[in-house]
Amino acid sequence: MPVETDELSLAVVMQRKPLKSTWQPFQWLPAEVVLSPLPGGAARCLRDDPSETLWLYPGMSMRLYSDEAEGYFLNLDSGSPCWFIMWRLEGEVGVPQCVTLSYNEAARLMDGGEQVDTLPLPPSMVERLGAFVAEYYRPEPKGKRRRPSFEGGAAVQQMAREEGEGRRGR
Repeated sequence: MPVETDELSLAVVMQRKPLKSTWQPFQWLPAEVVLSPLPGGAARCLRDDPSETLWLYPGMSMRLYSDEAEGYFLNLDSGSPCWFIMWRLEGEVGVPQCVTLSYNEAARLMDGGEQVDTLPLPPSMVERLGAFVAEYYRPEPKGKRRRPSFEGGAAVQQMAREEGEGRRGR
């Protein structure tokens, strides 16, 4: 049965930066993930001026799951451990939907067409994630490799020759 950690309370700060583009006047990006004891509540604007807009989204949460240990390992093994923040544009505002530390989960979200950006993981979370991975990640044993069939290779080459000769005869 999969094991999960206690819920970790987070807040995400989203940033809107102006762009010098006629097609897209601004860009939304996650600016910070805050380990937050803040209670949930409505998002609030922290700053709104022509150079930058910042919105705080409190009340987000995340857990680590033992069945995602491979994804956490891949995140740590990348050399640049990070938060993966999935967010959507709602009207004119970038709104975070979820935060994960699993490389695999982030890949599944992106495969589903979602917008996922990253932010560097602070050392305290790298340590916490590393301890979780050390306890729960067990690489799958490598399977035995079959030796290649030389007959199959020769047969494929023969088919290619015959196909090539057939095209020249046309």
